Amino acid sequence: MRVEDVSFYSEGDRVSAILRLPDRTEGAPYPAVVQGPGWLGLKDAQLYLPYHEALTAAGIAVFILDFRGFGSSEGASDLLLPSRQLEDLVNAVTYVASRSDIDEDSIGTFGSGGTGGGNAIMLAAADSRIRCAVSQVPVADGEDWLRRMRREYEWYELLESLRADRAERVLTGKSRLVHPREDIMLQTPERRTTKVKKDVDSRVPTLVQLRSVDGILAYKPIEVVGSIEDAPLLIVGVEDDPVTPTDHAVSLYERARPPKKLLMQRHTTHYGAYAQYADTVVPQITDWFGTYLRREPVTTDHDLGATT
Repeated sequence: MRVEDVSFYSEGDRVSAILRLPDRTEGAPYPAVVQGPGWLGLKDAQLYLPYHEALTAAGIAVFILDFRGFGSSEGASDLLLPSRQLEDLVNAVTYVASRSDIDEDSIGTFGSGGTGGGNAIMLAAADSRIRCAVSQVPVADGEDWLRRMRREYEWYELLESLRADRAERVLTGKSRLVHPREDIMLQTPERRTTKVKKDVDSRVPTLVQLRSVDGILAYKPIEVVGSIEDAPLLIVGVEDDPVTPTDHAVSLYERARPPKKLLMQRHTTHYGAYAQYADTVVPQITDWFGTYLRREPVTTDHDLGATT
């Protein structure tokens, strides 16, 4: 696997990214997969390496970025807005398509972890250049996601805080700063002890504007998944998952158009599944892209007319 550190611009800010290419050069231009990190993730997370190694070994390039304000990318670091991340992903596709070593007709997307999985669906729905998609442990509805991790009174306290913050923003132009893991996505006991993201946890923003919650409440991959055309979708879920609810993955699968596939990992946990089922899931993700990613330069439709 060859690795290039690259950059592009998204809405005026310089975005840092990694392009991972197959070792063999004779396959260029390569099909490519564009990936945005998961919830509070960064492009160089070791968690993603097994996927990238498998894809590049199969002759597929991988492009992963730091969203604006995260990691090495420019931009406000106190905004955590899925709509902003989608802009970055669309601009990433444009950059990848501009490269001579990438087949612009064979670009897919992969996302894992909460909004990472949801963003793969949002990108496939927003950008017709996406040929196929893989969404792993996705969020389908941001409002439902935030509500279900809270007790009833905590939910209404959050809504009241938002109402007060909206008033403050229009009067002063400022939003209250909150911790994204303690005040937005509440951590499960497993998240507090897991080490799967230890290499990047200390480098992500720890204070974001409360207005970010408004952006997550409006985040609804479930409302757009049915509109995805000509981009087969593979969804990977975890049974009995309290982090990204299992029924989110199932509902997305049910609403998606065929071809589609649902992989459900059992007897595991949200964070434990990455290692526990890697030998099963990573090959299936690679096969999905291998089957649906490449678009031939010449296509044929047959209409032989009515027969009598």
